[in-house]
Amino acid sequence: MTILPRIQASFDRQSMMATLGARLTEAADGACTITAPILPGSMQQQGFGHAGLTFSIGDSAAGYAALSLLPDTQEVVTTEIKINLLAPAMGDLLIARGRVIKPGRRLIVVTSDVFAQTGTEERHIACLTGSMMPVDL
Repeated sequence: MTILPRIQASFDRQSMMATLGARLTEAADGACTITAPILPGSMQQQGFGHAGLTFSIGDSAAGYAALSLLPDTQEVVTTEIKINLLAPAMGDLLIARGRVIKPGRRLIVVTSDVFAQTGTEERHIACLTGSMMPVDL
């Protein structure tokens, strides 16, 4: 498990991720993994993990995958991202695995797959595709 220090420092500044109980578990060149428990405060009315939780960690995993390829003089912002919800978020933990599809100077095309984990079993619950824009600090 590799975590680039720059990515960890940025992740630690995201109060939203702290609110969700999310953890950065991997951040390497062009890839990132974020996990989050399905807490009582992040459930929807039927008892599943809320799509907002799924989207938040999926977006952040994709964004950090993009950031991992940029110089220290740049950050990224999401310019567009789409989510396909495939199954209810039932389980103990959500795992978002983001990666870069195509790096670019103006836009970085990204994807993220989110899985719900119960014990050692994982179920694919969402896929996100989008683009990140590099911005100068």
